[in-house]
Amino acid sequence: MVLKLYCIISLLFLLFAVSGCGSSAAIFTATVHQRAGINFKTHSSGNWTFKGLDSSIPPRARSGYYSTTVSGTPFLDPDKLGTHAYCIKLSEKNGVVYTCKAGHIDIGHVRKMADWTGFLSAKTLEQIEKGNTEFKFKLYEPSIYYVKISYPENWDSYSDDERENIAKDVSIKLGKYFAFSAGTWHEILTWFGYRPKGLLPEFASAFSWEDMYSNLLGVLLAEKALQNDKQDFCSLIRLYLDEALQDLKVQSKKTTLLATEKVRGEWFSSKYFFTKIKKRNFDIGLDDGFITPFPVPGISGCEKTGIKLLEIPTLDGIEKYGFSVQIEVEPKEWEKNKILRVVYPQQESKAKKIDCTIHFPVLMDYIEKDAISRGYLKLADEHLSSR
Repeated sequence: MVLKLYCIISLLFLLFAVSGCGSSAAIFTATVHQRAGINFKTHSSGNWTFKGLDSSIPPRARSGYYSTTVSGTPFLDPDKLGTHAYCIKLSEKNGVVYTCKAGHIDIGHVRKMADWTGFLSAKTLEQIEKGNTEFKFKLYEPSIYYVKISYPENWDSYSDDERENIAKDVSIKLGKYFAFSAGTWHEILTWFGYRPKGLLPEFASAFSWEDMYSNLLGVLLAEKALQNDKQDFCSLIRLYLDEALQDLKVQSKKTTLLATEKVRGEWFSSKYFFTKIKKRNFDIGLDDGFITPFPVPGISGCEKTGIKLLEIPTLDGIEKYGFSVQIEVEPKEWEKNKILRVVYPQQESKAKKIDCTIHFPVLMDYIEKDAISRGYLKLADEHLSSR
């Protein structure tokens, strides 16, 4: 209740403060619908929770930034990132930092995906507590995600405490997978020309070199915070974000600017008010289960530090409990037909949904080939061989 009241007051303040400005895009919502389908004993909603999260309150929107020096990107002092705020708080800082082991990190992307992982974990926990077998949710884009859950046959034989503990672990794993899938879907949509603000497409930022790594870092920070259910979620994200950046050997604001300028012309360029991202990172972990970052070669102080890979979420961890899950996304954007034709090239019946597990590899194969045909640089092998 306290979180809900704080979010409402903060949102009203933002509306009055920035009426007519781009930041009013923060009024994005997530809608959830569910269907009960089992006869297991269930609890009233709200008995099973993660500390500091309310499954009825989606996180606010945050801006992401190009890791370039031509787009008004705020480059941050890593010692002054401020607090972490699920709702609106002006002391939170977002922008770009540079790390030796992972290159550029978009802090806004990290925070956004951490919060969505927390929200989707809390929402999934609520559905399992109710015994629902189907539910759907929606993030920023018009696309709708459909989830089907199969429970273990002996689920009703567990004690209440046992079921709650299992449900929390399963919900965290699913929250990670859902959030990471949603982040990947956003990049896919923007590659196909999605216009989230209704004007200019965001193709220029689709799969930019720091996007997917920053997204996954946020997902993994949320997992760690959710597993420590003794402290408030936002306080833990702030703590774990600082720890993660230190582990990645975060650099000063000055070094971030130097590293960014070093790749001007090769990784990005600009003309008038437009930025062109030349370097893309299409690695979503399909080949080895990890995302590989792109540090800038030759940065002083980063010699011989190596890189840090991040492991992507999978659905494997829920099988040991006897759970199974299917997640599909139904595109609702103008670009949906282009995307569906890639997935169902000879499908006469008008299929409307995409299975994230089955069809994302198909879409990524298409996107990588499309990138090569457009003259964009696929630099993963080239980059690693140069280090």
